Amino acid sequence: MKKDIWYKKPEMIVAFSALLISVVTTIIGIYSTMIDRSYARASVWPRVELYRSFSPKDGLFSYGIMNNGTGPAIIKYAKVTYNEKPIKKWSDFIAATNLVQSHIGIRILPSQANFSAVSIKDKTYLTEILKMDEQIAIELCYCSIYDECWMVDRSNQPIEIAQCEISDEQRFMQ
Repeated sequence: MKKDIWYKKPEMIVAFSALLISVVTTIIGIYSTMIDRSYARASVWPRVELYRSFSPKDGLFSYGIMNNGTGPAIIKYAKVTYNEKPIKKWSDFIAATNLVQSHIGIRILPSQANFSAVSIKDKTYLTEILKMDEQIAIELCYCSIYDECWMVDRSNQPIEIAQCEISDEQRFMQ
C-alpha cells in the first residue's frame, strides 16, 4: 500500500486553503481598520491660525484666531509674551482706552470659526501698538478630539506635540 504524504491529502489542502483565506481576510480587516481610523482623524483635524488686522483709517487693531480645519480645536493654553516676558492679560501692557478682549486660554473653537482675541480702537494709540506688535509673541496649544496636539505661533506653522503643558507663570489668563 502506497502511503500519501500528509500535506498532499485532500483534507490538508482544504485546511491550508481555509487557513490562507483566514490570514488574508485578517490582514485586509486590519488594514481597513487603519484606513478607517485615519479617515476619522482627518475628518476632525483642527487647523488653528493666528492673524492680526488693522485699519489706520478707523484706528482699529486686533489679533484674531481662526480654525480652518475640519474639526473642533480644543485650545489648552495660550502664551503671550511682550519683549520676551510672559504677560497675563492684554491690559498689562496695552494702555488703550477702547480695549475689547476675549478669553483665549481654554476654549473650544468649532471648525471654520474665528474670534477676536483683542480689539483696540484708538487712533492716537495705533502707531504705538504697531511698534509694540513687533515685540509680541503669541503661542497657542490645541488638541483634536482624539488628543492629538499641536502648538502654533504667529508663523502659523503648527508643530505636532505629545501634549499641551505650560507653567502657571507663563500661562496667559485673559
